[in-house]
Amino acid sequence: MALILVVDDTPANLRLAEFLLVRAGFDVRTAQDAADAWAQIEAARPALVLMDLQLPGVDGFTLTGQIKARPDLHWIPIIAMTAYAMAGDEARAREAGCDGYIPKPIDPTTFAGLVSAHLAKTATR
Repeated sequence: MALILVVDDTPANLRLAEFLLVRAGFDVRTAQDAADAWAQIEAARPALVLMDLQLPGVDGFTLTGQIKARPDLHWIPIIAMTAYAMAGDEARAREAGCDGYIPKPIDPTTFAGLVSAHLAKTATR
């Protein structure tokens, strides 16, 4: 199954996302900050990145822009996974380069299906 990178600075969020995705058959790696995310992306190009936008230091908006600016990485779909759930937040995430948006808290009953749907959508591009 596809390799998913989950980037979130909250350990509980990482554990939940990883548990749900592994249970659904995905190969999952995790990162808690931008430097760790870069290391994971360089080591193994993930099929999709789930990006928390509120990271310490380099935030998810900036990190998404940096990934999308790289010709060898711009193809990686990045889905914002964030507590930013107010009007306009999804548009702001998309302007930063995110290909999709999943609000937090995530719904354990639908989360893996949403990730699968995003993968399927990007596979048809």
